[in-house]
Amino acid sequence: MTDAAFPQHVLDLLAAPNPAVIATLRPDGQPVTVATWYLLEDDGRILVNMDEGRKRLDYLRADPRVSLTIVAVGDWYTHVSAQGRVVDLQEDTDLADIDRLSLHYRGEPYRVRDRARVSGWITVERWHGWGAMKDAGT
Repeated sequence: MTDAAFPQHVLDLLAAPNPAVIATLRPDGQPVTVATWYLLEDDGRILVNMDEGRKRLDYLRADPRVSLTIVAVGDWYTHVSAQGRVVDLQEDTDLADIDRLSLHYRGEPYRVRDRARVSGWITVERWHGWGAMKDAGT
């Protein structure tokens, strides 16, 4: 479960298939960002999913701290940035999680079926909003 409660208007933004960028940390402390799909789970955690060969996965295993910025479609000024930790990494053996993400964003199952995937769940410790999301945060 998340440590930071979201008001309803933020939950509405997070529940939509908006663009997002995740930041992880290399072993030397250098932040690395990449666009990503995400899905807000019922327990308040945020699901992300990676190909088994992504360096980001190595970085998360070494240091689970992340920042995720979700940008409202059509209004990049309205966004929420959430900081927290990836508290669980699990093999997505049947590709169920990446399919959930792909259905959320594209309306169809994930196309690449021959690569292993890993799911990660982010627990949000604090967040802040901007634009229409600016009035709250921790």
